[in-house]
Amino acid sequence: MATELATKLAELEPDVSWLFGCIASRDVNDRTQALVQLESWVNEVIAACRADEEEERGPEENDCHLREVQRQDGTLRILLQVLRLSIQCPFDDVKLRCCSILQSVRDKGIQIPEQCGKGPSAFIPSEELIPATNGPDELDFKEMLKDVFIQTQRITHLACVLGLHPRYLKALQETQEFMMKKDGPLPFEYRHYLAIMAASRHRCTYLVRLQETEFLNQGGDPAWLESIDNIPVKLQNLYELIKDLAHQPWLIDMSMIETLLHPPNSWSLSELVQAVVIVGHFCSLPSLVYGCGVNPEVDIKGGYTMETSSQSGSVSPSMTNNNHTPEEMEGVACADVETLMQRMRELTEQNDAEDSQEEHIKEFEKVERQSLELAAKGRDDDPCKVDTDLSMYLRDPDFKYKDFARRGEGSRIPTFRVQDYSWEEHGFSLVNRYYPDIATLLDNKLSLTSSLTYNTMGQKKEVDTSLLRQAIWNYTLLLFGIRHDDYDYSEVNLLLDRSLRGYIKLVACYPEKTTRKDYSTFWKDFTDSDKVHATLMVLEARMQACLLYVLRAIMEYMK
Repeated sequence: MATELATKLAELEPDVSWLFGCIASRDVNDRTQALVQLESWVNEVIAACRADEEEERGPEENDCHLREVQRQDGTLRILLQVLRLSIQCPFDDVKLRCCSILQSVRDKGIQIPEQCGKGPSAFIPSEELIPATNGPDELDFKEMLKDVFIQTQRITHLACVLGLHPRYLKALQETQEFMMKKDGPLPFEYRHYLAIMAASRHRCTYLVRLQETEFLNQGGDPAWLESIDNIPVKLQNLYELIKDLAHQPWLIDMSMIETLLHPPNSWSLSELVQAVVIVGHFCSLPSLVYGCGVNPEVDIKGGYTMETSSQSGSVSPSMTNNNHTPEEMEGVACADVETLMQRMRELTEQNDAEDSQEEHIKEFEKVERQSLELAAKGRDDDPCKVDTDLSMYLRDPDFKYKDFARRGEGSRIPTFRVQDYSWEEHGFSLVNRYYPDIATLLDNKLSLTSSLTYNTMGQKKEVDTSLLRQAIWNYTLLLFGIRHDDYDYSEVNLLLDRSLRGYIKLVACYPEKTTRKDYSTFWKDFTDSDKVHATLMVLEARMQACLLYVLRAIMEYMK
């Protein structure tokens, strides 16, 4: 019987996949017709299985078999997609019809999977995920989610968290849509596999599973998902660059670029530029996924359970939305909003006096040394260690971030000076030359993130946050050995308390180690929107660091 069900599913599943594409439509008639066909398909498969079993088995045996139906891979996959639509589709007619389909399946005695966790984030209560507003620039978030759904056939939990900052979500969606689905020299399956390799370096199962699905949808070879050894040598040759971009981008130099651009299995410059943009993007996104505790959607492994709520008892601590406890906060020193505002006012008044470049360098080195004290701690409840083996995509899995300041005296790798090579003056033009249009999208996203403000801090309004935003951005770059000669790094210690600096280093350098406690114990007087905003700046500064190192190496090769 299992063989018969699998055969039936294999015959029908391509049509079912097409139906899900039709459901992602603004045309209500298209959605209705697709939902009717989907319900018919579900009923047909279940009825066929039940009819055959009733002929051969007694009632008790038949009930046992029905409990097995949902364990069939194809059936479970379809039911999970229907369940996801019933929870997170932006079209109410689809949500209601999918709820009806699922109830019909339950009425036939078949168990429906249940969602793990409580909402899109393990750190942020669902009721807090309300889109931020910014006066006349406020976006229609619901319409934006409909656009996202039509493009991708899903509303990710990542998008739900980013609903706190709709303008950033729009910029991120446009950039990722272009790099993965629009014009470019790389085949689509190459793009998604590069994303898989990049996200795997930080054990980001959430992003890996999403990209595996996209890879297969683009006709990618399933054997590639079994082992990195099965992919073309050309892609394998890029792995050292991916590894360095993910953890120690300062190791990338001209010789590495030269090797990739020469036969055999050589990359063209346009292919390489597109590849490093994709890799940089997916090396940085785990900072947001882990930093904000993004839960997997219900149709992703780890996002569902076949146990009922009563059977599972309690929810894992890593999947709850509890606020920080007194025990978590013990011994943590956090600057409150009033104190931080006072410090910013004092700095604004003192900004007339200019320090010498030598003093700026000394302050940079001081903050750099202090960052060595912020070591990442392991976690016992690390969700990426539970049922998430990504070894098939990994080589040298123990290679991790190493403090730039520990590279040793006399190192051949000097501090990266933005005055010598910057995104605005050098990187943008290089990307625009070999990968047109994406450069503008990247630049818009970087500029938006660095300037994004609602002029609020916690519950305070009409606040100029520019000094704070600049400190977060420049501290993130510092962790990767990048210095602005004209920035006074003493502002970092004044504006970023130890708990915030620890969080920044964690999500920028080893995001997979982030815990709910790490999120809860910084900026305790600030809103979740503020915290997500800070994480976005870390993500984009980290992305900028990756691009600066690799684009400089490409430019040096071209000379």
